[in-house]
Amino acid sequence: MPTSDSQVSVSNREELQTPPPSPRSQKRWWLLLMLLVGAGGVGLGRGLTPASQATAPAAAKPQPPRPIETIALTSGTATRSTSMLGQVEASESATVRTRTSGVVQQVLVQPGDRITPGTVVAILDDTDQRLAVAEARARLAQARSELARLEVGTRQEIIAQRQAEVRAAQAREQEAQDNSERTRSLVTTGALSRRELVEAESRTDAARGERMQAQAELAEATAGPTREEIEAQRANVAAAESALSQAELALQRTRIRAVSSGVIQTRQVSSGDLVESGDEIATKVNGTQLDVFLEVPESLSGSVRAGMPVELTARALPNWRDRATLTGIIPSADTASRRQRVRVRLSNPPANLLPGMAVQAQLQLPSDTPSFVVPRDALTRRENRWLVFTIADGKARQLEVELVADMGEKMAIANPQLSQGQAIVVRGGDGLKDGAAVSRKS
Repeated sequence: MPTSDSQVSVSNREELQTPPPSPRSQKRWWLLLMLLVGAGGVGLGRGLTPASQATAPAAAKPQPPRPIETIALTSGTATRSTSMLGQVEASESATVRTRTSGVVQQVLVQPGDRITPGTVVAILDDTDQRLAVAEARARLAQARSELARLEVGTRQEIIAQRQAEVRAAQAREQEAQDNSERTRSLVTTGALSRRELVEAESRTDAARGERMQAQAELAEATAGPTREEIEAQRANVAAAESALSQAELALQRTRIRAVSSGVIQTRQVSSGDLVESGDEIATKVNGTQLDVFLEVPESLSGSVRAGMPVELTARALPNWRDRATLTGIIPSADTASRRQRVRVRLSNPPANLLPGMAVQAQLQLPSDTPSFVVPRDALTRRENRWLVFTIADGKARQLEVELVADMGEKMAIANPQLSQGQAIVVRGGDGLKDGAAVSRKS
């Protein structure tokens, strides 16, 4: 028995001497305990769920009609905006040229100068032209003097002189005849040779000719100039006047003037240059009228026409915006861009809009598709579809439409089931479903 007691005591000592559990073992026990408690709580919660909550919910109550606003459909013309680029060009560009030859004496304009009709652009040396004018005036004065003489007729002094010349010629003729008669008598008697008679008769004939000429001049002086002579001289005067006008015009052309308003763009000559008729002096552009040439996209070639509205802007002029219309259509493609060009005339452009500047344009193109124009709020976008809601028997009817054009606040739509005056929802369509009960707002 003692032996057994000693064994018991030894075993108790061994139990008392067992080391305590480590902190890690304690942590594991706490985690396991918390998991067991949580699982039990869940099971307990499920077991305590009331039977009323486990049954299916009751049927939902019907939704009240949704208030909406409607508008009546109206047909319209859909337009779409197309961007285009272009360039400003002067509507009128002209080259000032010489119309006579000469040496440039002075150039009176510089690039950028504004000129008006009659402005002197350059002056040529006019020495030769002035001499030509003086000669033409002298010839005209001589022709007019001769015409005046013919128109007045022969003076009495000249007639008296012609009469005296006739009498003198008659006396010389009579003397020659008497001398011829004496010579003939002497030749007959043999006192003179036959040769002396021939010479005497020759002198008589010469005197007769002089007398006849004097009589003709007297008759001409007495009768005066004929109508044909006066008309011929008048023609000579007209030719002399024309020659003087031409010489004076050549003198005027030594002062090269502008014939229209504009701004000098370039000048091609300087003082001392020799120029011929038709040579370039300067180039000017019209600053009050400009054209904008726009390039039409290839997809629209042949679709644009004159009169279509276009809105113009320029990057160089941020505050400038102009509404205009297409003035002309170029019936060919540009050789560089292979695109058709259109022209817009700017009748009153801003002063700082210059030829060569780039211009942007928005062209409004009408659509050929029959459409209805509605406010943007009347459309609903769902799954890449455009929808509108019509009203039938107090319920909304969903209808998919084709978006013809987006015009900002307005949208152009098309669908064969739509008709003029049909009511569509314009307010309250967000979240509306097909077949939902609706009520129109009063």
